[in-house]
Amino acid sequence: MSTPPRPLGRPPLVLAATALCALGLPLASAPTAAAEDGGQCTYPSKKYEGRPWSLQRVQLDELWAQSTGKGVRVAVIDTGVDVRNPQLAKAVDARSGINLIPKEAKDANGYKLKRGKENGTTDTVGHGTKVAGIIAARPAKGTGFVGLAPDATIIPIQQNDADGNGTTTTLATAIRHAIAKKADVINISQDTANAVKPTPLLEQAVKAALDQDIVVVASAGNDGLGGNVKATYPASYEGVLAVAASDRNNERAQFSQSGDFVGIAAPGVDMVSTVPGGGHCADNGTSFSAPYVAGLAALIKAKHDTWTQEQIVAQIQQTAERSVAGHDRLVGWGVVDPVRALTEDDKPLEKPVASEGVTRAEAPTPAAVHLGETPEQRAARLATYVVVSGGVLVAAIAGTAIALRDHRRRRAALAGR
Repeated sequence: MSTPPRPLGRPPLVLAATALCALGLPLASAPTAAAEDGGQCTYPSKKYEGRPWSLQRVQLDELWAQSTGKGVRVAVIDTGVDVRNPQLAKAVDARSGINLIPKEAKDANGYKLKRGKENGTTDTVGHGTKVAGIIAARPAKGTGFVGLAPDATIIPIQQNDADGNGTTTTLATAIRHAIAKKADVINISQDTANAVKPTPLLEQAVKAALDQDIVVVASAGNDGLGGNVKATYPASYEGVLAVAASDRNNERAQFSQSGDFVGIAAPGVDMVSTVPGGGHCADNGTSFSAPYVAGLAALIKAKHDTWTQEQIVAQIQQTAERSVAGHDRLVGWGVVDPVRALTEDDKPLEKPVASEGVTRAEAPTPAAVHLGETPEQRAARLATYVVVSGGVLVAAIAGTAIALRDHRRRRAALAGR
């Protein structure tokens, strides 16, 4: 039986849901996003008037002078994308979307589930709508929030819901659908329960996407509290860009999953984005770090449409802000720097290289300090003392003799008078 993937939202409730998954039970209801003022988010919600911190760290005018993501198609495999939010209405290609929730699906109470539209443009959870907004929300009056790639196109694929209706098999099907609909980038903000390695069908689908030069971005996971390190899927598959969450200090968010498979980090704390029906809410999780990177991948793809998916991933990693010279299991190759990724791009790279960051320098060699002297030095010193002393003694004797002679001569001269 396939292991159900889970959306990666706010860490505490995701952790609570993990135990249910381990028993093969449905996922707990997805959490409601916290509003920016600390209250509960409702759908629809109020607009966020300011510019979120995750966008303040980027010179957007400089970034968009290079690329806006126009012509790039990003598949969002999630809980659906609600096109009633005005910032997403023109960003979503509804004709390419699909709803993969089984028609016989039931909610946690056993009642038949209202699946929504067949094209994936219904989102009762809100998770997929937030993910899509971070990637490609259009500019709008009354808010400073906008997607990182505001001219990219979203392919909505509804593969999961609040009740865990979605398996690794349907996730594999979703990836195949994204390939068929000519996606350039695929965002997967979920992982398998309990970090169990899933059916080979999922890995085969991921490989098929990579073979088509599609950039596959996946969230690393939210079970990193206490230094927990484990592989998550599909993020751990070779070729997938696994994204950890960073905070306002460009450090790993406490909940963010660590491991050698982590390829990059991006903002994942207090992430403002679009919600169903309109407006915005804030949420935490690697779920919202992944689309930040997917948006950047869309920008690079639009500017360099001949680059391979490996070269796009290497460019993101090479230009990241690092605290060490190379790869780090906490934040991968560092925290993404969108402007640098779009401006330091003279030629494509196949792999990132360790070339900067804080490195551990060699300790200086201290000067030798002699607290004593060697036998040879002591012999030379004594010899010098002997020679000097001998010279002084000879001079003293000679001086005494001369003084005595002179004294006798003076006495003789006085006596002869």
